[in-house]
Amino acid sequence: MTEHELFAIDLAREAARVSLPFFRGDYEQVDKGGPGAFDPVTQADREAEVALRRMIADRYPDHGVIGEEYGEDRPDAEHVWVLDPIDGTRAFIAGLPLWTNLIGLRVAGQPAVGIIGQPYLDEIFVGGPSGAHLLKGTHSQALKVRPCPHLTEAVIATTDPDIFTGAEQGAWTQVRAAARLARLGCDAYAYAMIAAGRIDLVAETSLKVWDWSALVPIVESAGGAVTNWRGEAPDGNGQILAVGDVSIREQALVTLRRAAL
Repeated sequence: MTEHELFAIDLAREAARVSLPFFRGDYEQVDKGGPGAFDPVTQADREAEVALRRMIADRYPDHGVIGEEYGEDRPDAEHVWVLDPIDGTRAFIAGLPLWTNLIGLRVAGQPAVGIIGQPYLDEIFVGGPSGAHLLKGTHSQALKVRPCPHLTEAVIATTDPDIFTGAEQGAWTQVRAAARLARLGCDAYAYAMIAAGRIDLVAETSLKVWDWSALVPIVESAGGAVTNWRGEAPDGNGQILAVGDVSIREQALVTLRRAAL
């Protein structure tokens, strides 16, 4: 693996060391949401990001960082680490092992290395120049998406249909009606399952840069593709479509483009 891939794995292990002891335990929790909304952040989120930022500053003082909890530091640098210390905080709070540590590296503005870590399951999904791999303990397994030429055969996922509004809701409903099976509530872990050849498509909206940056190199290194709902590179509009077999991308986009931002 490259130097940056190996360092990303070190970051994932540090994120696991900090966050896992809080899982199903006692920790501070606050709600960042406004009236009628629930946007939780926990002590695990904050302490994990602090630890990751410290490691990056020590190893690569010229690199930038974008993190969900503590904002931007040199976001226009050539190398920028993008951190979501706990993706799936609601799952974390509920005691469900579907939360993850997301760590991405952008080089010249493009996603280059990605990590989806699930400490409770002892899993680190890594994608980058050396390919896509699942690290579990001392074992490493190459990852590859599976063939799925027809949407009618696909297993699809989204975190929660309630994230969709207006035309988005109708678009998701049509894609779901066409697919064989839909699973909900997996957050970033669903993208890991695309790379592992278990899920075929994930469609979501309202994602921030720290929600999707780490996912792109993993899915793409395993042979899949990640775009927005216009079929273009992911951008700031928050709409994400990830597929294992690119054959079903256009089938889904027939519907999703009608609600694309």
